[in-house]
Amino acid sequence: MKKEEVWLWGQEREKRKVRKEEEVKVEKADKYSPTMETITHLPEVKEGKCFFPFHYRDGIFYDCVQFKVKHKWCSLNETYEGYWKYCSEEDFAKCVFPFWYRHLIYWECTKDGDSFGKAWCSLTQNYNKDKVWKYCD
Repeated sequence: MKKEEVWLWGQEREKRKVRKEEEVKVEKADKYSPTMETITHLPEVKEGKCFFPFHYRDGIFYDCVQFKVKHKWCSLNETYEGYWKYCSEEDFAKCVFPFWYRHLIYWECTKDGDSFGKAWCSLTQNYNKDKVWKYCD
């Protein structure tokens, strides 16, 4: 009879390898390591439309992401369910105008608050609450 392995995740970002009828072995895991029982990856859906924001593992993402792969990708569902695609130029997150930053409402990209003097914008209407942004092209 084969012994079955099950992966459990703790709040301290540790993975615990549990074997039936054996001791628990604890190993460190990186923040976005896959779980064997919960993440299903299907083949790329080339004609799909990116869904933003999307939930993936413990995060909420407002733009295409890149975890240990060559190209950025996005989920095609609000909560990642294995349906994804590689991002093209038109898939990357767009600036949201107007947006609220500090005590002002902005209708275009701004350099306010940027240490390097580069223009940026919010990816949500309320930067003060969400703190999600990108540099403008």
